[in-house]
Amino acid sequence: MTTRFVTPSDSAVRVGDAERGDTADHLGQAFTQGYLSLEEYETRLARAFEAQTAGALRDLLADLPVAQIVRRDPRRRAQRSAAARRGVRIHLGAYLAASVLMIGIWLLTAVFAGAWYFWPVWPILGWGIGMVSHAIPVGACARRTTAGS
Repeated sequence: MTTRFVTPSDSAVRVGDAERGDTADHLGQAFTQGYLSLEEYETRLARAFEAQTAGALRDLLADLPVAQIVRRDPRRRAQRSAAARRGVRIHLGAYLAASVLMIGIWLLTAVFAGAWYFWPVWPILGWGIGMVSHAIPVGACARRTTAGS
C-alpha cells in the first residue's frame, strides 16, 4: 500500500483511480481499527470514489490519524515480518556456507600440512553468536505477532 499525503497546494489537482483506491484503503483500515462506524465508512467510501480532486480526498481523511492507521495495518506488519524472516534465512545460509568452507580449508591444511588444531571453531563460534542474536528477536517478534492476532 502506498501512502500519498496531499498538500494544501494540491487541493485542486485532479485525482485518478490510484489515489481514490489509496483513500478507500485508508478508510477501510480506519473502519477495521474502530475509527469509523459502518454508516460513516460507507458514506466516506462512496464520496471517495466520487471525488475528483485531491482536496476532496484529503477532506475525507482530515479527522483520521492516517499515519497511525498505516502503522497498525496488519498487511504492513506481515510484510515486515516476512522480510525479517527472509533476512534470517539469508544470514543462516551465508553462515553455513562460510562454516563449510572454513572446515574444508582446515581439513585440507590438516591432511597436507599436519596442522590438526581445529581453528575454525573460533570464527564459527563468533559468527554463530551473531547468527543467534539476529534470529532470536525475529523469532520473538513472529511469536508475539501470532499471539496478538
